[in-house]
This record gives sequence, structure tokens and C-alpha cells, in this order.
Amino acid sequence: MAPVVPRSGDSIFAHLEHVNAELFTLTYGAIVRQLITDLEEVDEVNKQLDQMGYNIGVRLIDEFLAKSNISRCVDFKETAEVIAKFLIVTLSFQEFDGYCDHGCVVYYMNIVLEDNPLVDFVELPDNCQGLHYCNILSGVVRGALEMVSMKTEVTWVRDMLRGDDVYELNVKLLKQVPEEYPYKDDE
Repeated sequence: MAPVVPRSGDSIFAHLEHVNAELFTLTYGAIVRQLITDLEEVDEVNKQLDQMGYNIGVRLIDEFLAKSNISRCVDFKETAEVIAKFLIVTLSFQEFDGYCDHGCVVYYMNIVLEDNPLVDFVELPDNCQGLHYCNILSGVVRGALEMVSMKTEVTWVRDMLRGDDVYELNVKLLKQVPEEYPYKDDE
């Protein structure tokens, strides 16, 4: 049996302070309900939740990078795993890669949420069946990955509020943006 090798960043997570998720969980339903009341269209609510999540993901990864001395991740999967662990979400990864019609390599993975506290005691009314209630999570993942130079598309594949057996996100790597430094070293 091979020895267990700790993943990149495991020791860092043990020392980081985490915001109490209960406050967010308790107010999230009120936020979604208010968005439905204000925007009246489910598609607009989905867009707004995604944008809110994106903004959260950008800020959270910025805080994470400032507080940790984590080394650069080697690939798309490791980067997503480190970010997910920081966001305190229990995930299972199913990694895939494939080819587009033009022969280019496409990398994507499905993220299965094993624990989703946002949906405690939630039942979607008939007029909200198109609502992705947890769309804020897809925005968080997209925003966090974009801050580490990975442009992604994050979409819901399965949703327990719609009768599926799990919550599952598809994360497709659209483009790995090379890091740009603000100053040239001419010397």
C-alpha cells in the first residue's frame, strides 16, 4: 500500500480562521426571496445570484492568497481542490478531459457537493422551478478560479431541489490566462 501524501495546502487550512457559515445560511433564503420579489424573473435571479457569488469568490480567494504561503498549483484539478477546501465545501471530484470539434483539448470536471447547508428546509414553489437556488456557489467557484488565471464556465448539472440525487456542478476550463506582472524588469 502506497503511503498517503498530504495535498498541497492541507497544513495551511488547519491554521486559517473561518467565517461562521451559519450566519450566511440563515440569511441566504431571505436574500433569494427578496431577489425573486424584486426581479420577478427567475433567469434574472439566477444571473444575480451568480454575480453575487462571483464577487464573493474574488474576495475570498484574494483573502486566502494574502493569508497563506501556498505554492502555485500544478494543474486545474489541484487548483480547484485547494479553492474548494478553502471555501469549506465538501466535494468529490470527477475529472474529465476531451476534445472540441476543432481538435483543441477541453478540460472540465464535475463537482459533486456532498454537503449543502444552503438548502436546509428549502422547497421551491411551482413558479420557481427554473431557479438555481444555489447559483451563488457556481459564481463563487467561477470568481475564485478567475482570480488564479483560470477562465471557466460553471453550470449546474444536477440539483436535489429539482428531484436529482445530488448537487453537481460542471466546471469547464475555457482558457488559462498567463500571469501578467505590472512592471517590466528591463535590467
